[in-house]
Amino acid sequence: MKILSFNVNGIRAIAGKSFLTDMQVMGMDMICLQETKATVEQVKETVAPLGYTYVYANEAERKGYSGTAILSKTEPISITFDMGIAEHDKEGRVICAEYANFYLITVYTPNSGSELLRLGYRQTWDADFLKYLKGLEAKKPVIVCGDLNVAHKSIDLARPKANYNKSAGHMQEEMDGMDNYLASGLIDSFRAKNGDEVKYSWWSYRGGAREKNIGWRIDYFLVSESFLGQVKSATIHNEIHGSDHCPVGLELAV
Repeated sequence: MKILSFNVNGIRAIAGKSFLTDMQVMGMDMICLQETKATVEQVKETVAPLGYTYVYANEAERKGYSGTAILSKTEPISITFDMGIAEHDKEGRVICAEYANFYLITVYTPNSGSELLRLGYRQTWDADFLKYLKGLEAKKPVIVCGDLNVAHKSIDLARPKANYNKSAGHMQEEMDGMDNYLASGLIDSFRAKNGDEVKYSWWSYRGGAREKNIGWRIDYFLVSESFLGQVKSATIHNEIHGSDHCPVGLELAV
């Protein structure tokens, strides 16, 4: 079973590039999308050529902002949207699909912002999202994927010293949030499978950052510790363009 996670930075915009062809070639069993920037119907219409039987999307109250989606060849047992917390449930950031052996959650974690105005909110989000995940995990293992908007360690971004405690995505509070996920028993699958390999999943549009590979690894697959044995590989697909992010993948032996 192969799962892909991709912050597309606008599903309608990326569909005008090589996205549909790229996804068809990759042949994933499930595709999780973040930052769709579209309504539920717009997402379904845009991805229809891919032929996935089951498509679920979540939209923000604010038009053209945030949004997530799950495309699946297999019908989930159940599908739920958001965390059930009013403060967090206005931006379409969470979808959970239940399958026989696991929950698959796609998430677009709030960015603290260029002026760090949402750093406090981000800390609240991280704490509440962890509680939400642990509630699910009490029933069966979880696979959490998406743009978590944090480069966890210095190895996860090209210029750690220049960004540490200065830039959203590499603030100590955000790194602490990731520490809490991992301390709770969730595993960073890329690190578990690839050790200290340096690879990034997001690059600024400025200054030719992608061409120079001045990037950040902020897109993840986290899995329950009890499920790690089912993970065959965890990958980052730098060869796929169209967004300021690239997709990340997980292959399971289930």
